[in-house]
Amino acid sequence: MEKTILKVDGMSCEHCVKAVNNAVGALPGIETVSVELSEGLVEVTYNPEIASIDKIKFEIEDQGYDIVD
Repeated sequence: MEKTILKVDGMSCEHCVKAVNNAVGALPGIETVSVELSEGLVEVTYNPEIASIDKIKFEIEDQGYDIVD
C-alpha cells in the first residue's frame, strides 16, 4: 500500500467531504480516504497495482474540486 496526501481547493463543507470520500473510496484498490476540510487535504491509502494517483486525482476533480500541485 502507498499513502499520498493531496492539497485540494474548493472544499468548504461536510457535503464536500462526503463527495470526495464517496468518489475516491469507490475506486478499486482504495484502502482509506481521509479528508481534512480545514486544511484542504485529502489523504489516500491505496494499492498502486490497482489504483493510480491519476485516477484518484481525476475522481476528485470530477466532483468539482481542484488539485493544487
